Amino acid sequence: MIYAYPEARPILARTPAVLDTMLRDLPSPWIEASSGPGDWSPYDVVGHLIAGDKTDWIPRSRIILDGGVEPFAPFDRFAQEHDSVGRTLPELLDEFAALRRANLEAFDAFDLSPANLRREGKHPAFGTVTLAQLLSTWVAHDLGHIAQIVRAMAGRYREDAGPWTAYLPILAPRPPSDR
Repeated sequence: MIYAYPEARPILARTPAVLDTMLRDLPSPWIEASSGPGDWSPYDVVGHLIAGDKTDWIPRSRIILDGGVEPFAPFDRFAQEHDSVGRTLPELLDEFAALRRANLEAFDAFDLSPANLRREGKHPAFGTVTLAQLLSTWVAHDLGHIAQIVRAMAGRYREDAGPWTAYLPILAPRPPSDR
């Protein structure tokens, strides 16, 4: 097992600031950019991260630490499509930062001993999962969505880059599903 809280926490703590620095006060074409039809914009991704911080990482960790008997509630991967309606990106960035601070405070209080990291819960699609797997996924999830945002933003200039596109992997055709 590689997961180590002292290595994971700085990534989780920095994600809101990274997104705030990247996105706050940008013109709307940047925050509305996507890699293609049906893919998420930076605005959508921030809403999705909020949903995860509200309903996924800490609630599922608590279920596991409480014995793992209760199966996880399914995660609504598209909650942002209704929860973010009518909200500005700065509002979403502020909410994400506040939620993440609160979640990391809760996380800091957990006993993340090697034995507890091996404790199991019941995922609705994957079956038995460990706390270490859940917490590792939280870090990878943040990093994956940062990459998704960067790819969507770079994609705005896919056509304009002309022949240099051949040297810019970020402008290569997108993966089948980036959500």
